[in-house]
Amino acid sequence: MNAILVVVLQFFASLSLLVVVHEFGHFISARLFKVRVEKFYLFFNPWFSLYKYKPKNSDTEYGIGWLPLGGYVKIAGMIDESMDKEQMALPPKPDEFRSKPAGQRLVIMVAGVVMNFVMALLIYSMVLFTWGDTYLPTQNAKMGMEFSPVAEQLGFRSGDILVAADGIPFERYNEHTLRQISSAKKVEVLRQNTSVFINIPEDFMVRLMAGAQGFASYRIPVIVDEVSKGSSAEAAGLTAGDSIYAVNDTVQTFTLIDFKNQANLHKSQPIKINFYRNGVASSCMATPDTAGIVGFSTLYSPLDIYKTVTKEYGFFQSFPAGVNLALNTLKGYVSDMQYVFTKEGAQSVGSFFTIGSLFPAQFDGRVFWQMTAFLSIILAFMNILPIPALDGGHVFFLLVEVITRRKPSDKFLEYAQMVGMFLLIALMALALSNDIRRFFF
Repeated sequence: MNAILVVVLQFFASLSLLVVVHEFGHFISARLFKVRVEKFYLFFNPWFSLYKYKPKNSDTEYGIGWLPLGGYVKIAGMIDESMDKEQMALPPKPDEFRSKPAGQRLVIMVAGVVMNFVMALLIYSMVLFTWGDTYLPTQNAKMGMEFSPVAEQLGFRSGDILVAADGIPFERYNEHTLRQISSAKKVEVLRQNTSVFINIPEDFMVRLMAGAQGFASYRIPVIVDEVSKGSSAEAAGLTAGDSIYAVNDTVQTFTLIDFKNQANLHKSQPIKINFYRNGVASSCMATPDTAGIVGFSTLYSPLDIYKTVTKEYGFFQSFPAGVNLALNTLKGYVSDMQYVFTKEGAQSVGSFFTIGSLFPAQFDGRVFWQMTAFLSIILAFMNILPIPALDGGHVFFLLVEVITRRKPSDKFLEYAQMVGMFLLIALMALALSNDIRRFFF
């Protein structure tokens, strides 16, 4: 199956599940308090629906919209994205949202966020129970890391092995590692068997975002995984499993980046590729094309090359571990929000294209569910922000009502809803423009 199609299908499957679970939270809590729900939709349906069905003797129409920007439940007597002013102009009915006590309305509004967070807890727990937690300790990556230009400006060098931040050892390399580094004063690395300490500036994360090339990646040897048909690599005789170690006998190519640099230096020029096949040194001649491509891929990951560690979890052990993982993920995401309000952070905001690109080109069940749990936490957090038109905006006004014992007027809530929708559209436009800039320019 086409790689892009695999990514798209995973993204929409994950998004659909998250939306249905979120909206079901609103739906079931509304029905619990005997509030009429008029519509339950996956995706939005301005002008027409792809599918709709209303069971006999039911107040609710179920359907699928054509605009994949989320979903909604239309709760009777509530000012929401439907902007049903005609209904709101009529006298309140007992089964409408506005007729219920503030406490019940508050429960209905937070139920979607709660469902998403609970879903993330369950998914993380089941992922740990099913697959365990397999990771690569940083010290086991003997070839060290390949650092971005920004990281090298700070003093890191390709081949450095990450050891500790302010004396606290790194367990593995992930987003938590970057947070450790950004809050540290000194980072210890092992460089050619010697400990080196690197000073970390306070604007570490801002510099990384401005550089837009990340921080580092694991260095792995150049092992051929697949050779493209009709390519120079095929003509040269390279086959899967060949381990390339040099170019033109003299230039060592420890990593894929090293090899790509040499291929780019010798575009349209024959080069001698030195490699090991079944432990025996050999060589062949190949010619990189005008784009510096020889015609082979290396799909091996660091987990395939280096010794990993796996923590196994029993069924009951997986739940506290899943809760801890979800809470740490939420805590990390919340702490990262401080950078959104910087120039560099605003430029890093992405739309569906960025989110979709997080899914791998080849389906992996563990990765799919981990990404779904992560997106569920993001959806829960973003929805609880006190922005009109989001659940958090409704919750904010309900809390004001509970504290002041005064309910905001319907007209005020209508204007707040319109302002919130304008802000969301502006944010979506910013995210989309960032993606267009990243992917096409």
